[in-house]
Amino acid sequence: MVSQIEQWGRGYLRRHPVASLETVGAQFVMGVRAIQCLVLDIATGRFAFQEFVRQAAFMIKTSYLPTLAVALPISATLSIQFGLIADQVGATSLSGAASGLAVIRQAAPVVTAVLLATAVGSAICADLGSRTIREEIDALEVMGVSVLHKLVVPRVAAGVVVAVGLTGLSAFVGFLASYLFNVFVQGGTRGSFLATFSSFATIGDMYLAMVKAVVFGMIVTIVACQKGLSTKGGPGGVADSVNASVVASIVLLMIVNVGFTELYTMIFPRQAL
Repeated sequence: MVSQIEQWGRGYLRRHPVASLETVGAQFVMGVRAIQCLVLDIATGRFAFQEFVRQAAFMIKTSYLPTLAVALPISATLSIQFGLIADQVGATSLSGAASGLAVIRQAAPVVTAVLLATAVGSAICADLGSRTIREEIDALEVMGVSVLHKLVVPRVAAGVVVAVGLTGLSAFVGFLASYLFNVFVQGGTRGSFLATFSSFATIGDMYLAMVKAVVFGMIVTIVACQKGLSTKGGPGGVADSVNASVVASIVLLMIVNVGFTELYTMIFPRQAL
């Protein structure tokens, strides 16, 4: 009985914690190599520009409508919550600054990243996973074609560019929705909303959102590519890889977002009104 428990414990450690560390290590290595290859390909003129354009167009077509559809209600929800809190403490004029900053600093990059992970990351993982089980990836390697240069690098570059663009679009739409909701639904004034927002917001807030977008885009594409290229077990394995890709991406995105937010808050403390 004791030996069976020990065997089960060792098997559990191999199947879960150790396997998780190996996966994170593989994703980190792929990320570093992808960045190196991206810089090298651009410098030497070997960057797969056509594949980059195709992937970017696919990502935009897949994710821009869901991103807008999610950004609007989240911005309205933030306006409601901050408006209620401001009314309770007698600081109604500050609701505009609070909701606007929340949209730019947190909502825009996080919404974009989550939509990329679910809509784009799953598609990338399914595509590469299907190629892997059909042995197309092995065929490319046999022919001497670098899978990293041919498939991974263009997707990473496209993911970063699309993430930055969608984050800017999401921030604009979210701010506009917060403004319209605060002014026309909650009875706020235009001048108060804009004045408090401009008093608190800085260009650094937008820089933070753009840096988050770059990192989030890399995380989503690298995790999806690694999971797709390591697919095993036939069509069922593709489904498992897609599920694991989405879950892992979202978990990593939330952890990295907390780290970015805390680091930015310590380096650039919020100024007083």
